[in-house]
Amino acid sequence: MEGTKMINAETIRKLRQLDLDGFVDALEMQEMNISALQLTFDERIQLATDSLYQEKYNHRVQGLINRAKLRFSDADLATIYYEKRDINREILQELGRCNFIHQQLDVIMQGFTGSGKTFLGCALGKEACKKEIRTRYIRLPDLLIERDEATLKDKGITNLLRKYSNYGLLILDEWLLDDLVEDDLKFIFELVERRHDTHSTIYCTQFRRGDWHQRLGGSVHADAIMDRIVHRAIWFETGTMNMREKLGQNKEVEK
Repeated sequence: MEGTKMINAETIRKLRQLDLDGFVDALEMQEMNISALQLTFDERIQLATDSLYQEKYNHRVQGLINRAKLRFSDADLATIYYEKRDINREILQELGRCNFIHQQLDVIMQGFTGSGKTFLGCALGKEACKKEIRTRYIRLPDLLIERDEATLKDKGITNLLRKYSNYGLLILDEWLLDDLVEDDLKFIFELVERRHDTHSTIYCTQFRRGDWHQRLGGSVHADAIMDRIVHRAIWFETGTMNMREKLGQNKEVEK
């Protein structure tokens, strides 16, 4: 086989027309690799197929990460700081396998300001993207602004709820940080209800479970929202260490 092209020019043209440029590129790289030329036809096809699959997979994952709009695009479980930090490594690594998403469970990242809630949430979001799960990060205040804007459009609220209820993983940051009015609670309840037992949500919050009812207004909406979240949620405490101060970095860094 050495010295003989594996696929003729006409076949290459057709493959490129079928949008299989990556496959053709892999074959052409093999033509310049003496070791590859010693392989059988099946082995070379398998290598080229694996190369194309990896290229397409990487492209899909990067697209999912971009569309997820993660606050920390560099968030990664491999870079989590553990030294003298009161967080459970085993639980976090298990969350990174994303089984909680397949089980339609929620995760609550709870801890003090700067303790790394957002970074950890984004790191899990990236892992979900790697498993090709549609993911979206958004701050609750920003989501409520989108809700306000949606009220000015025909079927705006319906479309907004449909959009955010269909993500395989939704990361809601700054959960319960601001006071909520009745219209906020109605919208939040409707979103939580639609995602309940169908998709997973990560809530990043400073507030412990005992504070939620009051932060949610203490009404029947508070009861209903909590009923759909807290009983099937995995609570993960991010500790008290201020990671911004610990790492000596600016206010945008939170690991």
